[in-house]
Amino acid sequence: MWKKSSRSGNGGGNCVEVATNLPGLIAVRDSKNPNGAALVFTPSEWRAFLGGVRLGGFDG
Repeated sequence: MWKKSSRSGNGGGNCVEVATNLPGLIAVRDSKNPNGAALVFTPSEWRAFLGGVRLGGFDG
């Protein structure tokens, strides 16, 4: 089950979706291209990514 980021607006702009219902994996995809490639992370990789974002390690 894919969930759109809470930071995504309703205008259909730059949105990502995350699937957390995969056993042992977290998947991320571009909501504008749901049939395209997805990035797949382990839960520890995903936590490290989110921690970096929270600390301001993302300039996007």
